[in-house]
Amino acid sequence: MTQQTKIAVKDNKGRDLILGLVFDALGYVSFTIPIFGEFEDVIWAPVSAILMIIMYKGTAGKIAGAFDFLEEILPFTDVIPSFTLMWFYKYVIKR
Repeated sequence: MTQQTKIAVKDNKGRDLILGLVFDALGYVSFTIPIFGEFEDVIWAPVSAILMIIMYKGTAGKIAGAFDFLEEILPFTDVIPSFTLMWFYKYVIKR
């Protein structure tokens, strides 16, 4: 890996973690507002899946996007921090 590539990966690492934490927090909104929360899941599920695919390219991003969509659309599964788990997979496990 070249020095420039290492710097780019390091920059994306911090950005991806912050964005992932924010996106996971947005997914938790459905727990705070009982009636609005379920409606929010219907809108947030496809949006979060697309964001996951954009943030994490390749097959892993597509699989994570599909998992994230299901996690957001199914009731009582919003507690899974899918963006944070994907960040952990990409920057800790895969490295």
